[in-house]
Amino acid sequence: TYVDSTPIRVCKNKRIKRNKVFNNIATVGKSTMGWFFGFKLHLIVNEKGDILNFVITQGNVDDRTPLNDSKFLEKIKGKLYGDKGYISSKLTQLLFVDGIQLITGIRDKMKNCLLELKDKILLRKRSVIETINDELKNICQVEHSRHRSFENFISNLISGLIAYSFFPKKPAIKYDVKITDQIALF
Repeated sequence: TYVDSTPIRVCKNKRIKRNKVFNNIATVGKSTMGWFFGFKLHLIVNEKGDILNFVITQGNVDDRTPLNDSKFLEKIKGKLYGDKGYISSKLTQLLFVDGIQLITGIRDKMKNCLLELKDKILLRKRSVIETINDELKNICQVEHSRHRSFENFISNLISGLIAYSFFPKKPAIKYDVKITDQIALF
């Protein structure tokens, strides 16, 4: 499974001070693409492109915060691949107790850690969740700046997620494991 978050902007940056619809609800946050005013959509998807779970938080919430919630991870077992924003030894230990192995890349000044080859390959396949985020924003249109109420925002977001679940072809990873009786020599 893969985890990632994406910003959901509710207005343009130059209109943050004038926004009255999300006055005390949305917050200013920062993503890799710069500052935004709105919310974050945190997704967990599998290798077939299906959304397993999602949560909506304010824009200034850390990406690692939803992973501390057991309801967000109740159906997840095995390996969870994330980007460098999810690096935390405390979070890794907490998830490992629940049977989830968090696998992330390493930052520039970190010690190199030994990963299995299949984990390195699957970590490079994180583009599947980035593609899902792109399809949600551009095809399902979960992000636009014309909301007139908070209820309208939530209904638009949920309907976009439901519409995505009915897509006939979703971004997926073709990953087959062949079990052989060969002995590995090192």
